[in-house]
Amino acid sequence: MRRATLLVVALSLAASACTTSSGSGAGGTQNAPKNCTTVDVASSPEKVELFADLVKRFNGSAAAKEGGCTFVRVTKKSSGEAMQLLADGWPDEATNGPKPVIWSPASSAWGAILNQRLSTTGRPAQAPTSRPFMRTPLVIAMPRPMAEALGWPNTPIGYADILKLAQDPAGWGGKGHPEWGPFRLGKTNPNFSTSALSSTIAEYYAATNKTRDLSVEDLARPEVDAFARAVEASVVHYGDITLTFMNNLYKNDQRGAGLTYASAVAVEEKSVIDYNAGNPDGITDPGEVPRKPRVPLVAIYPKEGTLFSDNPIIVLDSPWVTEKQKAAARVFEKYLQEPANQARVLTYGFRPGNAAVAVGAPIEKANGVDPDQPQNVLGVPAPAVLAKVLDLWAVQRKGARVLLVIDVSGSMGEKASDSGDTKLDLAKQAAIDALGQFKGDDLVGLRIFSTGISGKPPTEYADLVPIGPISAQRENIANRIRSLVPTQGTPLYTVAGASYTNLRDTYDDKRINAVVLLTDGRNEDPRNNDLDALLNTLRAGSEGQASQPVRIFPIAYGKDADLNVLRRIAEATNAAAYDASNPTTINKVFTNVVSNF
Repeated sequence: MRRATLLVVALSLAASACTTSSGSGAGGTQNAPKNCTTVDVASSPEKVELFADLVKRFNGSAAAKEGGCTFVRVTKKSSGEAMQLLADGWPDEATNGPKPVIWSPASSAWGAILNQRLSTTGRPAQAPTSRPFMRTPLVIAMPRPMAEALGWPNTPIGYADILKLAQDPAGWGGKGHPEWGPFRLGKTNPNFSTSALSSTIAEYYAATNKTRDLSVEDLARPEVDAFARAVEASVVHYGDITLTFMNNLYKNDQRGAGLTYASAVAVEEKSVIDYNAGNPDGITDPGEVPRKPRVPLVAIYPKEGTLFSDNPIIVLDSPWVTEKQKAAARVFEKYLQEPANQARVLTYGFRPGNAAVAVGAPIEKANGVDPDQPQNVLGVPAPAVLAKVLDLWAVQRKGARVLLVIDVSGSMGEKASDSGDTKLDLAKQAAIDALGQFKGDDLVGLRIFSTGISGKPPTEYADLVPIGPISAQRENIANRIRSLVPTQGTPLYTVAGASYTNLRDTYDDKRINAVVLLTDGRNEDPRNNDLDALLNTLRAGSEGQASQPVRIFPIAYGKDADLNVLRRIAEATNAAAYDASNPTTINKVFTNVVSNF
């Protein structure tokens, strides 16, 4: 399955009325044909295939010629990332893709957050109220046997039930299944992910026994704070997108270990349909033949209530959007609302945004979902409350214990940018910037590695800063990173195995225990060149100590990094590998990696 990182979908124009120009635009997006108005769309990841389908159809249709010629292009951006880019004026189009005319986050709540953040700096709103393109409710996806152990489908289940199970020392043993271990919740980072933002809002509603009008005062109540912290304490790890969880759950399911990876994952209904069809990330690669999971998921619609992701088509009021582009964007928006196109929304597992089109297959009980649910829909809080939810999550989230492992081999000294920066220069700045994402009581340490790096006899790695509270050593870690210089080779397998073992042997059950491993090469240590032995060690630790998970999140840095091997290392620990083959993207990638904590 394709990991959901930045992807620009280049689409050709089939309409005969326009002639094609050559060249490519920012981020690899195809240039518009001559005489056409270009409408760039920033879309949330889970619907990018649907958008690609509809955009291709639109560009080749008579509708695209209405009032002239409109050419639409779509770029995949997580909702939270796009919101922050818009708040920052969408810098660096070469890295982030073209400035959008249309923004389609998964939820209009992101538009409210953007406008709130702009208003605090005296800037005008950029995200006007918009019609929903399609809808999908937030659900709690659970493996069917686990849901049945909680009384599904006859007994309503909610966040209070999850909290009770998560706090039970017996874990699933209290429900007659000790073999499943403790309750583990999979949840993404609400600064990036709509499902995480919605589930965090739903947690607060559950804690207050309200269904609408959540207030800042509600969030400050001690019992509400305690409830939120308790739910977050059950999290396996966070992440920038839910597709990481769905892919890892599927891979574990295929080898019979799905019930020990995650007990529940906060996702949108559409993701349950995709998973049960054997397509956990919702993206079908060329030649891919979906294979249904051994254990299907079912959608739990929380009894306290849930929220819908309405996937708005926001024609932006941003400074770079012209009136001509706005008019062209509304032509495309009108096209999306046509009944035939709303029917296509259904085929991708979403509920139509146009009420004139009825909900039908594949939204049906046979696919683990219920078209008659949810019965209770929560009100979207006011913008100031949404912003406060994100602020509070930063301190209420589960704590992290992370070892940063940085490659300082000789190749890190290679030039990586037109300004003369080396790969190590860029990586150092990205790592320093990422330190700001950790909260004060997170535990963080710094390790570097290269062949023969220090000591007598020479070793393959050196601990520059031991793991400890980052509040006391943030600047020390930053200074040690600034002092790094490139030297010698890449003992990848040795440092990966040793770092994993170190954290497993000193496991902290109150925290997310993880290794962030950045490397620009492949293993160059002839004394340890056995990848299979490393993977067996990692898998044995992950399976034999399922209640003490340690995850390795590798970053493949530069074009020579062995991304395939790094993905296998990540998969062996139920984590995810990140692709920074273009060194200038390392700051963004580091931010995405640290979002797991």
